[in-house]
Amino acid sequence: MKKFNFFITILLIVLVVLIALNSKVFISAALNGISAWAFNVLPCIFPFMIITKIIISMGQVEKFCKPFSRPFLKLYGTSGSSAYVFFMSILAGYPVGSQMVASLYESGKIDRTQAYRMSSFCSNSGPMFIIGTVGCLLLKNAAAGGILFASHVLSALLNGLVYRKIRARGNTQNAEENVQVLPASQSFGDMVGTSVQAILNVGGIICFFFIIIEALSPFLGLLPGVVRPLAEGLIELTRGCIDASSLPTFAASVMCSFMIGFGGFSTILQSMTMLKKLRMPVWLFSVMKFSQGLISAGITAVLMLAI
Repeated sequence: MKKFNFFITILLIVLVVLIALNSKVFISAALNGISAWAFNVLPCIFPFMIITKIIISMGQVEKFCKPFSRPFLKLYGTSGSSAYVFFMSILAGYPVGSQMVASLYESGKIDRTQAYRMSSFCSNSGPMFIIGTVGCLLLKNAAAGGILFASHVLSALLNGLVYRKIRARGNTQNAEENVQVLPASQSFGDMVGTSVQAILNVGGIICFFFIIIEALSPFLGLLPGVVRPLAEGLIELTRGCIDASSLPTFAASVMCSFMIGFGGFSTILQSMTMLKKLRMPVWLFSVMKFSQGLISAGITAVLMLAI
């Protein structure tokens, strides 16, 4: 661990030197990151963050999800509320699912073990990005976008089965479970405040990873044509999908499917800022997302060949 920390420190020092030597390029990269956050992420995600917090605080999730309680308990070892989180994560996209899991845990409605299990299938991208941005805009193929979305949804459901037996170590109950949750009318200001903080954290992470990719671009340019989009996608999802779109449709679709399922380290860190009170190891969440990416890519390959 000490050697790893030393290595990371050296890399960060090199990054600082690169920024100092070529500040104009990195300022442009930072502004591109801020622009991507302000025009693509903020308007799509921020309203969902506040609305879902209000719904959870009103205590109505359990009532709406009662029909799903038994099947989700049998399949995933989670309460019926996980069905609500899953559907909202599919609708709203990254990282709303993780934020909702955290909200349920912090309000004492689920324990850490359930939160861990839910994280394996409730962290998803939405149709606006998958079908609209990747399918129609990048691949210029709406049918491919539909296949990517179907693969993504199925991969999440199958991925949850892989981790249905996982258990959190130590005390699985939230230490703040006995804190009185205020009605939405009284705590609305707090909900907006925490949502603003969360979305600002997301913006900071996006901006930082745009700078990282810019710093790595000379090295990424040395990679073969098929490998470079994958390497960029492992770091930042959107950049990887943009590069992958230049490949033949089948290869581009399978690669984008994997990257969307995995989410990229940028998205993973966004989710981890939401899940910090769960004390979930970053490596565990990364493994969950990696397996979802592999499952999604496999489903996409089968569907593309079958159609």
